[in-house]
Amino acid sequence: MELYLALKVLWWLLLGVLLMGLAIMVGMDMGVGTLLRFVGRSDTERRVCLNAIGPHWDGNQVWFILGGGAIFAAFPLIYATAFSGLYIVMLLLLWTMIVRPLGFEYRSKLASPAWRNVWDWALLVSGAVPMIVYGAGMGNMLLGVPYHFDWDLRSYYTGSFISLLNPFAVLCGLLSLALSVHMGASMLMGRAGGVIAERARRAGSGALLLALLLFSIGGVWVASMHGYVLEHGPGAAAAQTPLQQTVSRQAGAWLGNYRAHAALWAVPLLGYLGMALALLALRARRPTLAWWSGALAWIGVVGTAGVALFPFMMPSSTDPSQSLTVWNSVSSRTTLLWMTGFAAVFVPLILWYTSWAFWVMRGVVDAQELEHDEHAY
Repeated sequence: MELYLALKVLWWLLLGVLLMGLAIMVGMDMGVGTLLRFVGRSDTERRVCLNAIGPHWDGNQVWFILGGGAIFAAFPLIYATAFSGLYIVMLLLLWTMIVRPLGFEYRSKLASPAWRNVWDWALLVSGAVPMIVYGAGMGNMLLGVPYHFDWDLRSYYTGSFISLLNPFAVLCGLLSLALSVHMGASMLMGRAGGVIAERARRAGSGALLLALLLFSIGGVWVASMHGYVLEHGPGAAAAQTPLQQTVSRQAGAWLGNYRAHAALWAVPLLGYLGMALALLALRARRPTLAWWSGALAWIGVVGTAGVALFPFMMPSSTDPSQSLTVWNSVSSRTTLLWMTGFAAVFVPLILWYTSWAFWVMRGVVDAQELEHDEHAY
């Protein structure tokens, strides 16, 4: 395989890994925030929940930064088109990401119940909204985003914020939120203990049952959806731009890769397997196994969407032939080579220090110690 072609495929895979890491690690923290007022019935119980992820939530944001950075550097045309066209969505994410650390840092600074109650709701909203947006974003990629280019590749978004909240996108957003709640519940089972762990177990089980239902409905929906087919692109010697290709829409086209390569059906099966194992682990009160099974479910769900879309990354519903793909939205060969070198160093480093932090900070949070620890959340 020619080196540049291999680098394009490699960075498509690495971007998928970063999106999976974001869903697993950030989704876990967001899940705890979403569950905060349901599993924590008193101020002390809620403080236990916050301190269960206290050593990790800010470090886990590195996956959010890496995902955005990878799109910016490896697929700049997608970055420019998405961040300009979906501006309101990006601002919504930004506002919730600003409110969230404020909630962690300021919630317990005052003893006022009203003060803490406001921040508890802020943490719930700033935990649920980003995960809904994350899933809805995946859903809209499958439906197609309303944008097009002019002759000099300036993009124009022709939709509205409300149009992004269509039924299929909402379904995908709820699926994302359900898996996030499970990850948070698994974390609380292992770190909170007692009555909090039992409430979290019940919440996680319900979330997984909902996720199984939504994933199944989504699969049937996608099978009947009009997907995108790349009929032909620019020649090998021509500039690879979205202005020189032909794309059609066909019913059931998103299953084309699965039909062509039967082994790819293992990806959605991995999602089902992860959810089923996680449900069994919760019922057996095995939080560590439930967490890793939930991570497996996330890999299967995100991977299912990625396999269906390939080689498309941001299809256009306004003009399908101007859709952005792995081939026409990627950076130069030199840029991808440099990025691959940096990724080979820093991604293993991130995995190592994340694992080390979880190992060092293992154990159940002691509610009594929180009352005397001025540094606790």
